[in-house]
Amino acid sequence: MFPGLIDDIRRAGGAAGRAYLVSRGFTDRQLAEAVQARAVVRARRGWYSIWPEGDLRLRALRLGGRLTGLSAIQAWAGWVLSPGRMHVAVPANAARLRCPQSRRVQFTQSLQRESVTLHWMRERHDRDTSSGIVSLAEALEVVCLTEPAEQAIAAIDWARRSGRIDAIGLEALILSLPRARHGLVHRSSGSCHSLPESLARTRLTSAGLQVREQVGLPDNLSPIDLVIENAIALDIDGDEFHRNRFLFDRTKDLAATRAGFHAVRPAARHVFSEWDSTFEAIRVALTARGVPLVAPHIRSAPASGVNNSGLPHRRRRATRANPRTSSPRPRKRPPIVLSC
Repeated sequence: MFPGLIDDIRRAGGAAGRAYLVSRGFTDRQLAEAVQARAVVRARRGWYSIWPEGDLRLRALRLGGRLTGLSAIQAWAGWVLSPGRMHVAVPANAARLRCPQSRRVQFTQSLQRESVTLHWMRERHDRDTSSGIVSLAEALEVVCLTEPAEQAIAAIDWARRSGRIDAIGLEALILSLPRARHGLVHRSSGSCHSLPESLARTRLTSAGLQVREQVGLPDNLSPIDLVIENAIALDIDGDEFHRNRFLFDRTKDLAATRAGFHAVRPAARHVFSEWDSTFEAIRVALTARGVPLVAPHIRSAPASGVNNSGLPHRRRRATRANPRTSSPRPRKRPPIVLSC
């Protein structure tokens, strides 16, 4: 019904401001009719979008910013174990923030406030057009600064595996991070094919085990996902790709056994929610083959505390750190007057 308007908004990135659309020849009356016909959505005052109501990009735009961190990775269909709160990047001078679900409700009065983490960035507001998501480099930087190590490494693994980031981009990411977080990039890899593989590799290497990825077999075309200490052939099955591959996977297990490996095949669910029992099975298999663990099982430590700017903070009082969506901008303090 409004093909020209929808096409222009799509070319703009998915959302466009009134000034941009008026410059393209659309009138205020046409915009109002498109909103009334539900061909487009009025995200906030002066902004129109083609995203549906449940889209995270629309919620971030309605609030007054763009998706960042794990929320951006999730919007790109990346590897996210637990997205949790919605992460939104807003300019440092942002004002009139709104509820993600209603443009008529101020953010400070919104019931959704506790489910959002604001990251106050230096960039200005989007001008006339918006994709609803920050750049990949900025999103990965926020992930590395705010998320547990295994989740941050998984996000970088996905970016490398999908070809969204190259060696130059990885080097730029390292330069944007504090020295204590450089190891997250160094520990990442572009060889993992899925999120459970990435998580398992990170957890196993954190436990002091030597892990190789995508190891070929002499009489089977499909490589082993992870080879642990040159003894365990670990293949992780997900419901999406292995539901109809029962015979193929059993044939691969036989090939791994003939190659001298102990075949272990957990499901992705075991990695996600039953890792302790999975790791114990691996430990027993290694012990049976005379390969003792060089270090105890080490869980991935969470990232250092951060405030809403995405930067490490020092000794923030609990009253100011909660809720995390409060502004990190420092309060003005009266000058200290010394009496004689």
